[in-house]
Amino acid sequence: MAAHVEQIAAIVSASGVQELGPTAVRLLEADASERAAVAAQCEAYRMDYAFLPQIALLREQRILAMDMDSTLINIECIDEIADAVGRKTQVAAITEAAMRGEIKDFSESLTRRVALLEGVPESALLDVYEQRLRLNPGAERLVATARQHGVHTLLVSGGFTFFTERLRERLGLDACHANVLEVADGKLTGRVLGDIVDGARKAAHLAALAAELGATPEQIIAVGDGANDLQMMALAKYSVAYRAKPVVREQAAFSLSHSPLDAILNWFRLSH
Repeated sequence: MAAHVEQIAAIVSASGVQELGPTAVRLLEADASERAAVAAQCEAYRMDYAFLPQIALLREQRILAMDMDSTLINIECIDEIADAVGRKTQVAAITEAAMRGEIKDFSESLTRRVALLEGVPESALLDVYEQRLRLNPGAERLVATARQHGVHTLLVSGGFTFFTERLRERLGLDACHANVLEVADGKLTGRVLGDIVDGARKAAHLAALAAELGATPEQIIAVGDGANDLQMMALAKYSVAYRAKPVVREQAAFSLSHSPLDAILNWFRLSH
């Protein structure tokens, strides 16, 4: 890695290299006009990068907003629930198309997928949570550090409250918004209760919290991976595409394709 860093430092005519940890450095006074060359080298070396005109204090941020499925956690919960009735392939194909932005109406795509869950025992949800769901690398440290610095943590998901509420309790998240699966006689009915949390509603939840806290876009970090996260991410200066679909990487200010989630902390000062 040292040789790669030296090469990139030379490209941007950096005045110095500051070690941030075993896998991260900060190049001082880097020439931002060389962004394209840096992007090409980092892609070749499977490294992530971020150009920052200045390094803000983390405690100056007000909100960390995150998507859940494939962002905070390692799975798409709906696909794994569908596996309980042998319909994972069908559901996953719709999920993938929706996340890539090929299906424009997220609500319609979710309605179609949830309909395929009809008859799944409610107990299958707990099985997914306990046996298949894992936090993505760096998630716990990112959330804990943000909370220590007074940053309000928000989980906004096109997934389901069964999972967001458990994660809220587990991680100490300040607020969560997601969809409610209808259950009757211990089984899923194939319907969602209430308004569906789509891209517009995700953005509305973040906008409402920002208004409540008096947070400007410069004080918001928003992390997502799919097309339904783009409206929410557009409200944040620090919009982060995490292991994201191409349409999201193209529109986000920052991208993490190789690093863990807590690499976001490298973009801020954690103390004076």
